[in-house]
This record gives sequence, C-alpha cells and structure tokens, in this order.
Amino acid sequence: MRRRLFSLGAMAAVLTGCGFKLRQTGDYPFKSLYANFQLNSPLGSELRRNLLGTGKIELLTDPAQMSKADVILDILSEVRQPVVVGLNASGQVREMQLRLRVNFRLRTPSGDELIEPVEMYQQRDLSFTEVAALSKEIEQAMLFRDMQLDIVQQIMRRLAAVKPRKPLAAPAAAASQP
Repeated sequence: MRRRLFSLGAMAAVLTGCGFKLRQTGDYPFKSLYANFQLNSPLGSELRRNLLGTGKIELLTDPAQMSKADVILDILSEVRQPVVVGLNASGQVREMQLRLRVNFRLRTPSGDELIEPVEMYQQRDLSFTEVAALSKEIEQAMLFRDMQLDIVQQIMRRLAAVKPRKPLAAPAAAASQP
C-alpha cells in the first residue's frame, strides 16, 4: 500500500514538474456573444453547448438583443457532402469521402470584423460495402459528428485568440457616455 501511494505521489510530482496541466477554457476578450446561427442544427447545438460551457460568455439568441452583445458570431454556411470516390467493376460504391465545410465570421454590432469570413474544412475517407449498408450509414453519421466536433473546437480556439483593435465596451455603457 505504501509503495502504491509513493508511486502515485511520484507521478503527480513528475507531471507537475514538466509543466503538464489540464486543458482549460480560453480567456475571451468579450463577455456576451449573439448567436447568429441555427441553434437547433447539429453544429449550432454543439457550438451553443461549448459557448455556454465556458462559463465566461453570455449567449444571446433573441434578435432584439443583438445590439447589446459585445460580438456577433455568424455561421455563413454549413455544407455536408458525401462524395463517391471509388466504384467496383459492377458500378457499386466502394469508397466515399465525407466533407464538411463551415464558413463563419465574428463581428461587432457596429460592423467591425474581428474574424473575417473564414472557411473550416474537414474530410474523412469511408470504405463502403452493400452487405453492411446500415452499419456504414451509422459510421458515416459518427464521422460527420467527429468532424463537426473538430470544427467547433477550432472555432472556439479562434474566438479565444481574438485580439480586438480597440477595447470592446458594452454597447449600453458606450451609449450612456457623453
């Protein structure tokens, strides 16, 4: 028992000494974000979950509140494409490529772009067989979800890396100043 406790303590000391620390939520230069995207879409619900999960960002969804937000996140497009890339001699699908493209931008209510329109792209290869069509359909859904999670994480990292040219002030506070 002592040996086990000693080894656990030694492992903790080694991990702390090498600079290891768990991934933390980023520091965002804004406090409120207006979600200008479909919250009920798969990508929208994942983005919403991640934004609320930070505990640092107030997510506004009512269009009347858009002018009160520090920033506006626009999802300009989301395209999911299953593309056939390989056929066998009898013309049956043997290989597919799954593609997910998401275009987004981040701007202030006054129109200043903090992140200009950018495209995120993910692709995965999927072998296909008619014998296991149902399982391949499930695998396709899982691969699309995996790509979606990757893109959402990339968007969250880009949001955390935003460096506004001028400090973001709450629109209500800016309006009340002479």
